[in-house]
Amino acid sequence: MNNEQVAKESIRFAFNTTKISATVLLKGLIAAYKAYKKSQDKTGKGKQTVKQLIKQGQGATSLEISGESLSDFKRIANRYGVDFAIVKDKTSETPRYTVFFKAKDADAITAVLKEYADKLVKKNQVVERPSVLKKLHDIQKRLAKEAAKDLEKTKELVR
Repeated sequence: MNNEQVAKESIRFAFNTTKISATVLLKGLIAAYKAYKKSQDKTGKGKQTVKQLIKQGQGATSLEISGESLSDFKRIANRYGVDFAIVKDKTSETPRYTVFFKAKDADAITAVLKEYADKLVKKNQVVERPSVLKKLHDIQKRLAKEAAKDLEKTKELVR
């Protein structure tokens, strides 16, 4: 190892304490190790830029999706831990996006696409539900009939 390699791999850290003990020293070393690991992990996870995704050197596959369901897609992809990059298609009038994936995540991508497709199908299905206003109107009629019956009973009792 030459001096440049040693200089790149050396770490300097400092912490303040009133009394040095083994636990304080251990906590300081753990914090320094976490900071070192964080600085070494430059690959990123989840949503990235296309440049960052391609820098990982694993190839990329792409898929086109519509803009209205982009947030659903992001949520599902993050749940499966898939690295992806989103690029907006500026040529089309409707919002269209191209999503790039790492090629090595093929099984996870398949699971994400399956769940995303199921969610789109479920969202596009029209479920016929009774109108809330109609229910309210029916309840009002029923209450009016019951109130009229109560009035008749009280009139009969008074006579």
